[in-house]
Amino acid sequence: MRVAVVALAASSLSGCHIYNKYSTPTDTALTKAYAEARQAQVDSAAFGNLLWEKVFTDPKLAALIEQALQNNTNLRNAQLNTEIAHANLQGAKLAYLPSLVLAPNGAGSSIAGSDLSWSYSLPAQASWEVDIFGKLLNSKRGAKAALLQSEAYAQAVRSQIISGVASTYYSIAAVRSQLNLSRSTAELWKETVETMRDLKEAGRGVTEAAVVQSAANYYNILGSITDLESTLDRLNNTMSLLLNTLPQQWDVADKVDLAIPVSVQNGVNMVELACRPDVQAAEQSLAAAYYTTNSARAAFYPGVTITAQGGFTNLLGSIVRNPGEWFYNLAGSVTAPLFMRGQNIARLKAAKAQQKQALYNFEYKLLSAAAEVSDALTVYDKSMTKSALLVDQVANLEKSVEYTKDLMLYSTGSTSYLEVLTAQQSLLNAQISQINTDLARANAVINLYQSLGGGR
Repeated sequence: MRVAVVALAASSLSGCHIYNKYSTPTDTALTKAYAEARQAQVDSAAFGNLLWEKVFTDPKLAALIEQALQNNTNLRNAQLNTEIAHANLQGAKLAYLPSLVLAPNGAGSSIAGSDLSWSYSLPAQASWEVDIFGKLLNSKRGAKAALLQSEAYAQAVRSQIISGVASTYYSIAAVRSQLNLSRSTAELWKETVETMRDLKEAGRGVTEAAVVQSAANYYNILGSITDLESTLDRLNNTMSLLLNTLPQQWDVADKVDLAIPVSVQNGVNMVELACRPDVQAAEQSLAAAYYTTNSARAAFYPGVTITAQGGFTNLLGSIVRNPGEWFYNLAGSVTAPLFMRGQNIARLKAAKAQQKQALYNFEYKLLSAAAEVSDALTVYDKSMTKSALLVDQVANLEKSVEYTKDLMLYSTGSTSYLEVLTAQQSLLNAQISQINTDLARANAVINLYQSLGGGR
């Protein structure tokens, strides 16, 4: 009979999953593919697994990334969160050990003016919770999951910082290129205004309308230069914040140039997505929620505690005796919840709901990771195509500006100045678009590297 009862109890506990370890859910095709990917061998040569020094080889950029990794406040806080989680795990592991308390005390009493009668006690008490129903076990496993989540989050923050510095670096380079282009173009447009004014005074068919229109274009580009200078100042301040230093001007490369390895351009598999630290953090959040649910289930079962007390005292009941004597006692207690005003039931329902939320967040993180990778690859591919088209467009527009200037200088046509202004504006727009396209391509590389968990 006893054997049957024990077997029934063990079966019920197993059915409640109190002792089960977390495993990646495989209920959907998405999570099943992720679970299989986690079991696959990691390719150290994959783009997301490359050291950041091998991806961002510009010496100036490398120095800035290194400084940011040393000084960035967000990364420091993430590392401190990992230390906190590690301390919590240590506490959860030590919960298996007995607690020991020493509480010495003394007292004096007098009756009807008699001399004080002193009593003393030097007791020590040990208490040990026997983890029969997995309460401490799930607490320890939950703390372990929280530690892994903190470590993955710290890696995600590291990846964000590296990508943020690289993106800001190339943005500064792009804006400086636009600024230099606009300033040189402004000088050329200034010469065009003077040329038109000379042609008007020489009676070469250029009207006052042409002069003021060209002057308006010249002042328009001067205004755009001030906008670019403001943008450049903001980008320099952003870089200073990333490096946790006072605002200053940062030295960057003269050209934006960053490419994706050919092997990556054909697509990314689930194994690489599974390496993303934010995806791993989302899964560890699900694991922690799983153990929280287990702990909520375990609260329905009794708690077993063994206590022992011993020490030296001269107070034996109501009698003070000198010298004192040693004493000790041993006891065990079982605390079984009978009626908790629905608190255990409510706690379990809430834990189950939070576990479902963690599962949904995990699945969404996987989907968003795949979308981010797809977006980065698409932007890179289209930027490459657009860049090649812009090279031809700029070459043709340079010829257009040259030809229309010749027409203005050597032809008596009254509308040639409009063609000059249009050609100049179109050339400037194409050149700026060329710089922006190069920046978009570089940012696509940076975003893809971060989307694959890069930054180790």
